[in-house]
Amino acid sequence: MNNEITFFKFQRKFSTELRCLKYLFKQRWPNGFICPKCQHNRYSFHTSRKLFQCKNCEYQASITAGTIFHKTRTPLKKWFWMIFFISKNKTGYSILYLQNLLEIPCYKTAWVMVQKIREAMQSREVLYKLNGEIELDDAYFGPRNVSGKRGRGADKKTPAFIAVGLREVKKKEQSKSEIRPGFLKIKTAQNVQQETAKNFVLQNIEPKSLLKTDGYKSYKFTTNFDYNHQAIRIGNPKETLKYLPWVHIVIGNAKGLIKGVHHGVSAKYLDRFFIEFCYKFNRRFIEKRIFNNLINACCSTKTVTLAELRS
Repeated sequence: MNNEITFFKFQRKFSTELRCLKYLFKQRWPNGFICPKCQHNRYSFHTSRKLFQCKNCEYQASITAGTIFHKTRTPLKKWFWMIFFISKNKTGYSILYLQNLLEIPCYKTAWVMVQKIREAMQSREVLYKLNGEIELDDAYFGPRNVSGKRGRGADKKTPAFIAVGLREVKKKEQSKSEIRPGFLKIKTAQNVQQETAKNFVLQNIEPKSLLKTDGYKSYKFTTNFDYNHQAIRIGNPKETLKYLPWVHIVIGNAKGLIKGVHHGVSAKYLDRFFIEFCYKFNRRFIEKRIFNNLINACCSTKTVTLAELRS
């Protein structure tokens, strides 16, 4: 498959259920069928059950085993279309919209499909940490009509830590360069206290990185760890964008998508929204390959059950 897949290329490539099966077959056995039990290479195919049976030991192998599609009752064609739409749209789609677009009978089925795709995204996101110069801050996510204190300590809202890596980019045909965002990490938290902030940093940011934060006390832990810390005193909260611009642009974009596209995301599943948000943000430089990368991730990520998704 070419690195870039356009709408019409996708339509031709995955136009039938059989073509989707053949794609999974190549992902599972790139050099031809190999029996997981006896390593024999001859097989027969059970059309009704979609199982590959070894002609030596009669072991029946599922093409979807070890993938997010395992034991699904939804046609693979609809799965592939959902992956395509999710990967190709920067702002994403609401689950209700995808359910109606793909004619999926039950909203719960569409919801589970999206969460499993996000599970595949997460399997890639955990493989790296941020490094270099980082803008770090916290924010609260929740309904705008919630009454009470604003900002840190806001009641009935979910706190989250946001870290944006910075990179220096040279302007075309100019000797000057500018600072632009690189990669992103977002994670909800129980609170924004020092111990919670420390855990987020240790899990997501490489040592020796430069952390640029406001003067909040929770970020003072860095003096006891192998990080460089630049605490910026911001007298007027309205000037935060001046000193920590990219992390607050990201926060604004995330809140805009939650409100405008998804019409709200419950606190319980907010991290799963952030997984998709970060995955697409971090791959905006390779938009032409994002579908291929995501579907390959789906093919190599074990499925999760509804009970696990709701836990």
